[in-house]
Order: sequence, then structure tokens, then C-alpha cells
Amino acid sequence: MSPVASVPSIEDEPAVTSVDDFKKTYFEECAELLDALYAQLTNLAEQRADDETMHAIFRAVHSIKGGGGAFGFDRLVAFAHVFETLLDLMRDGRVAVTPDVIALLQRATDALSDIIDAARTGREIASGFEDELAAALREAAGGAGPGTAQQTPLRPQAEDGGTVPRRYRIRFSPRMEMFQRANEPLLVIRDLKRLGKVTVEADLSRLPELAAMEPEQAYLAWTLEVETTAAKAAVEEVFEFVSDDCELKIEIETDVPVSGPTTASDRPAGRALPQPPGTGSPNGSISKPGARVEGPAAVQSIRVDVDKVDRVVNLVGELVINQSMLMQFGRDLPIDTAPALINGIETLSQNLRELQESIMAMRAQPVKSVFMRMPRLVRELATQLGKEAHLVITGEATEIDKTVIEQLADPLTHLLRNALDHGIESPEERRARGKPPKGTIHLGAEHRSGRIVIEIADDGRGIDRERVLAKAQSRGLVAPGASLTDEEINNLIFLPGFSTADNVSNISGRGVGMDVVKRNVQALGGRVAVESPAGSGSRFILSLPLTLAVLDGMVVAVGKETYIVPLTNIVESLRPKPADIHPVVDRGDVLAIRGAYVPLVYLHRSFAVPDAVTDPCLGIVVIVESEGGKRIGIVVDQLLGQQQVVVKSVEANYDSIDGVGGATILGNGRVALILDIARLRDAQRRSPRSETQAFVSSSPGMQ
Repeated sequence: MSPVASVPSIEDEPAVTSVDDFKKTYFEECAELLDALYAQLTNLAEQRADDETMHAIFRAVHSIKGGGGAFGFDRLVAFAHVFETLLDLMRDGRVAVTPDVIALLQRATDALSDIIDAARTGREIASGFEDELAAALREAAGGAGPGTAQQTPLRPQAEDGGTVPRRYRIRFSPRMEMFQRANEPLLVIRDLKRLGKVTVEADLSRLPELAAMEPEQAYLAWTLEVETTAAKAAVEEVFEFVSDDCELKIEIETDVPVSGPTTASDRPAGRALPQPPGTGSPNGSISKPGARVEGPAAVQSIRVDVDKVDRVVNLVGELVINQSMLMQFGRDLPIDTAPALINGIETLSQNLRELQESIMAMRAQPVKSVFMRMPRLVRELATQLGKEAHLVITGEATEIDKTVIEQLADPLTHLLRNALDHGIESPEERRARGKPPKGTIHLGAEHRSGRIVIEIADDGRGIDRERVLAKAQSRGLVAPGASLTDEEINNLIFLPGFSTADNVSNISGRGVGMDVVKRNVQALGGRVAVESPAGSGSRFILSLPLTLAVLDGMVVAVGKETYIVPLTNIVESLRPKPADIHPVVDRGDVLAIRGAYVPLVYLHRSFAVPDAVTDPCLGIVVIVESEGGKRIGIVVDQLLGQQQVVVKSVEANYDSIDGVGGATILGNGRVALILDIARLRDAQRRSPRSETQAFVSSSPGMQ
């Protein structure tokens, strides 16, 4: 009997991507497009825009509309259509770019964001929510006409940077379903006319009998000749958004004389969501579908689910721990016993470090994705409070681990609300103080000492320390008659339940905002500080780790315990002389070093470690620095060496510990605590055994 061939079952078939997967990708792209849209509108408002800015704004809205049409989000498509109509007139120079129009575009973007969010979550948005804005957009577009706006056109350039006239022959054959994707071939042809003279020949060969016609099918095709001084890239760009929905071939026929100067209508349209256009051949032709751009302009990327990257990160972390164990075993072997093994372990360590850095780079993202949400918050809240404020954003390209970025939105929201509600004065009050009526809030980010530092500063009234102290005492948060430094009074605003607002509103008064900020930042292994010179505004500084996964540290021994000191905090280490140690009554010990005094923290006291070195002159003092340049000396028994460690959360597995930012597993399999220098310093300051910090802050020459 001959064998019977097995018939593949349904389970054997490759998995088919569901509509939900496509929707997920669409909404991810919408988030990116909205970020870009907000950024370009900010450039427009601050007059940092060039002619391409309007093209980029139009492309973002048009791309959102196109994807929404494919999924049947009719309400989204209808609003985006009205929005892009105004933008199209603006990029043609028929509607002037004025402050009022820019403000309208910002409000329309806010509304578009809300409509997208409603489509993503499936919630119903209020009936007529966007009607008023849509009417305002139509009204702004209604006065368009020739000469309405005086703008400098972008002159089409040849590929060598000159203005060599060229003739392009284009075969443009839309696929039948193009209309269903909210694309309109006639708009593409209209955009071509902006580049120069266009000759159009329609191909009717696919046109069926009238009775057989489907209104949503695209039957026509075209052969077009375009005479223009524009570069081939500008011609390709016109078809960018429809490139996946058509058969397209673009050829450069010849250089031709083109009479007359270029005009504003010749500007490249720049219409589309960036997608891989076709590959140019040596003879200047381009074919679709298929291909990817070659050369330096090509950007090759893939979308990977974050969970998959997280799994790789965790796996690499386990490899690092195993590598540390192998290193430990290698150290215990005589050098001449197995030199090849020891060399192999060292090579493995180097390769693993490179792998880890590459994986961390994959997770790194610019803070722009969070920062770009904040201008809307400032605009809406300023309007609600009757104040005028301008948000200045810097350092938005600064990169940080994705897990940290995801936790930033809430603290930043509370800090900006605080700056507007309590910091920025009303226009009348600012004029009375000799300030411009519009306040300024600065939101910035930068890398510093292996961490990311985010600053929120305003030019408002600053912290009224007398009022803060009085409120804290009236609420029983501070003992009556207590004497506090300016820094300690500033930090009272982070206490749970504290607020200086006289009335509870939907903005403030419940005493939860700043407490949330501190708690969330500390949960990320970060810290928050505040500076507020009297009458000169306030400055909040958030210091956060670049990643929550790994860090370079110095391994130190205290008794039989081992601790990790983050390498980025270490200034130096030394064994002091007895003459350099100065006890201060009821305030602990300080170390005299190069004309300054540094308070000492004894780790064996902080963590109740027995059998440790108690005399700093017999042990080692590690000088560490926290944010703001404040230093302390950590007394340990000895230094065991530098090591890269995988960070594990203590809070998630046990509980919060003062002075501890995490834990790790060493090569010998033991757990070591990772010190948080800022929290260790705060714990030392609160300790009944030592009030050295109070002594330091009130004594000259101390850090």
C-alpha cells in the first residue's frame, strides 16, 4: 500500500496577522506622528520653521487620516480632512501663518489626539466634541485666495543642487482598492503640477461597462510627463503615501529647456507618511512595488514588541550573573593552571559587555515622546487659570531607557501644574513686579555623570518659605517653633497632604501632587531637589538612572557584608590620618580634606553590620558626590574591585530601605545591596546619632 500523503491541517498554516495587529501598528504610528506634529507646531510658533515645516505638518495629518480611513474611523477621517484642507492652503501660501492660526492648529491637534485616543480605547467621545473646532478650521480656510499670504517659496532644486530643467515620464496605475484607503489619485496629479508643467494621458483600458462599475474601485491609470527643475526625489515624494497602493514607474527622459521662473506653486508637495520609496536605477528610473531607497537617506528599521526586547534584556542579565561567577572561579585558579580558560572568560566578558550595551541601546528612546505632550498641558491649564505662559523645551533628543520614560509623564505633569498654579503669577501681578505678562517655564533634559537630569524651572514668584512653614506647622507636619533651613523648608512641599492652596479645586489644594512626584521619582531610583531663590522663581531637578537594568559599581566590604557603590558617584577613595578626623558633639564625624569638611557615614552603623572596621583610619573612606555637588565620605573595610552588575528591585521583592537603590547577585551567588547615595545622605541627616549635615550647611568651607 502506498503511503497516504498527509493533508496539512489549519494549525499547520502560518498565522495570519489580525486586524487588531494592524490597528495596533496604526496607533503606534499615530503617536509618533502626533509627537512630530506637536514639535513642528512648536517650531512654527517660535518662528524656527522653514518652508518644509508646513509640508511636515500636512504630511502628519494626512497620514493619520489615511490610516483612519482604512479602518473605518469615519469621525477621525472627517475631522482630519477639514484640518488638512486648511494646512494645504497654508503650505500653498494662500492662508497666512499668523499667531491666531497657529493657536487654532494647536487646538485642532489636541482635538485630533483626543479623537485618536477614543478610537484606540473604543470609548465614546461626546457628540459634537469637535464641531466648534471644525467650524473654526473651515472659517480660517474660507478666506483663502491668491496673494493672501506673502511667503518665500522653496525653489525646486536639481539633484546636483542647481536648477537644471528635466523631463520625467511617469506611469501611474492605482490599484483597485486605493479609494478605500482614503487616497485620491487626482490629488497626487495636482501635487505634481506644483513642480512644473504636466501633460496627462488617461488610460481607460480597465474601465468596465457602466452597469459593472463599483464606485469604490479605482479603474483609471495615467501616463504623465512632467517638465520641472525639481530633483527626482521631489517627484518621488509626491507618490510616497500612495506608493504601496499603485504600480509606479518614474523615468528621467532628458534635460529640457523650461521657460519662465519657478513660482510658489512649484514647491514640492511633500505629501505622505514616510515609507520606503522605490530604488533608483543607474538610468534614473524607479519602479514600484518592491524596493527600498539606497544611499545615505535610507533608514532601515523594524518594529519589535517591547516584551520581546525585555525578555532579551532579562536573559542578558542572567548571562552577566553567570559570567561573574565564571570570573570568580577563574580568579581562584592559579594563573598557570588553565591560561586558555582564563583568557576565554575574559574575552567572554568583553563580548558580553558589548552585547549588553547594544541591548540597552535598543531600549533607549529620546524623552521627546513625553516632552511633546506637555505644551498642550501648559496651554490648557494657563487658559483655565487666566494666566499667560510659554513653555520652552530643550534636550528633547536626550535618550533614556524606555521603562524610565514610561514613568516620567506623571511627575512632569504634576511639576508643570505646580509651576503654573503656584509659580507663574497673573499678568497683572507680573506687570506690577516689572516682569513681562507672559511667564516662561523651561523643561529640559541632559546627561550628567551617567544619569539623566530633567529640569523644570519657572520665572514666577518662587516658594514663599514663611507661608510654607506656617502651613506645615498649622497642619501639624512641623513642630511649633522648629528652626529649619531654607532647603528643609523647600522640601516640606513634598510631604504627604501638604498644600499652600487656600481652596480645593480641580487643579490643586488636596496635597497629593508633589508627594506623588517624589514617590514616583524615588521608585525609579532617582531623586528630586528644589531650588528657589526668593522672588526669582523655582527650579526642580530630577536625577534619574539612564537604565534600570545595569550599572557599573565599586564592590566594597563591610564586615562580612558586601555593598555596591555606583561608580558615577565616586570622587576618590583614601585612608585618612587620625589628624584629619574631627568629631563634632552631637553631630558625628567629619573628614578634613583640602580645606573642606566632608561628613562621614559609617555603613556598619547604617545597616547594623557586626565585626566591621569602626576606625576610618584603619579602613577606607570612599568620597562620593550626589546631585548639587554635595559630598559625603562612606567608611568601609576595604575595596574589592570594580564590576558591572545587574540591578534587581528591592521594593518589588522586599520593601523600601533607606540608602538602598537596589540589589544584585554577585559571582559567588550572594546578594549585595546597591547604595543610593542621595538617600543614604538623607538617612544620615535624619539619624539621631548624627546631624553632621546640619553642621556642614551652617559652617563655612564645608561641602
